Amino acid sequence: MANEKAGFFQEFKKFIMRGNVLDMAVGVIIGGAFSAIVTALTNQILMPIINWFLFLITGGRGLENIYTYLHQATMLDEAGETVIDLANSIYIDWGAFLTAIINFLLIAIVLFVIIRAINAVHEGAAKQKSKYDPLTKEEVTALRKEGKSSAQIVEAAAAKQAKLDEEAAAAAAAEAANAPAPAPTTEELLAEIRDLLKEQKA
Repeated sequence: MANEKAGFFQEFKKFIMRGNVLDMAVGVIIGGAFSAIVTALTNQILMPIINWFLFLITGGRGLENIYTYLHQATMLDEAGETVIDLANSIYIDWGAFLTAIINFLLIAIVLFVIIRAINAVHEGAAKQKSKYDPLTKEEVTALRKEGKSSAQIVEAAAAKQAKLDEEAAAAAAAEAANAPAPAPTTEELLAEIRDLLKEQKA
């Protein structure tokens, strides 16, 4: 029983420490925090500006007041005036629908801008890294400590790449030289048999 418990906990530990599980957990946590930031940006900053423009355009009717009534119920307010009773009316709330669309577009635009900026940073880092390939990070650091400029580091990377290419070509040539001769094909065997028969007849 104790061995079964130990095995269960070992499997659970192995599962929980897997890289993809940890990455997924980090992604969920960061995604939740990022969603809160985007929602605050759209609801607290962008949407009020849009509602203000719509208020000016529609003459006081913002998105929250755009309805199409299918059945309109009225009631008396505290001043004794007749007003629309939304609780008992049947209506299409175009304002809520348009607000949802605008929210979606704003969130999509914000995500696009942020992801584009992140991709630009990654591409810049990749270009910087490829410029010094095949030098390792330690080799680049050592060259910088020696006072080498970026151009000299690039030349060192090119020289190392040329040396690696020469070594790869030499290894390929040696492998080709030591490779066994390919087995004759069926056509070649038939041709040899035919030639032997011709020699015997002659």
